[in-house]
Amino acid sequence: MDASFGRFAGLDPAVRARLEQQPVRYEPMAVVLPEDHHLAGLDAVPLDALAGETVYAGAGNPRTREWTDLALHLFEGRGIALAPPAPVAVGADEFRRVMAKKRNPVLAVVDFPAVSETVRKPLVGPVPLSPVSLVWRKGLLHPGIDALRRAAGELAAEEGWLRRPADGWIPASDELVMAGRD
Repeated sequence: MDASFGRFAGLDPAVRARLEQQPVRYEPMAVVLPEDHHLAGLDAVPLDALAGETVYAGAGNPRTREWTDLALHLFEGRGIALAPPAPVAVGADEFRRVMAKKRNPVLAVVDFPAVSETVRKPLVGPVPLSPVSLVWRKGLLHPGIDALRRAAGELAAEEGWLRRPADGWIPASDELVMAGRD
């Protein structure tokens, strides 16, 4: 793989040392809930309202370590527990089945696809953000990477993806990365 998008600060430092990155987007985070969950009727879910909940954030899935790490930073000191590993749900039907069985809220981004029998609600107070970078192998010279970098930068500027909301939150380690200092 020549390039990918993801949370650069969540990667192992030894892996990061072999990569370059370009910040692309702050994705506002959300929570997916069973439609009969006590928080499902809210327009937006305050983080404090998740205190006492056990939220699934990809624990145990080796493909989502940086997402689980982001969740651990977000949940720290808020009384929100990280749900134990669960089978990886592939497709809407399987996601719905796992959600019905486990009943745990699921940490997601606001653009997460709609799944029947669930609701997706933005998180607020503060607005947690998933910092996304374009990542490629250090020293890689290829016109495709150059074109991808240009396109990602132009789209980020046009869409305002790198404008942080005043009440936006990211971990301190991500602050450095998104400012281009790591």
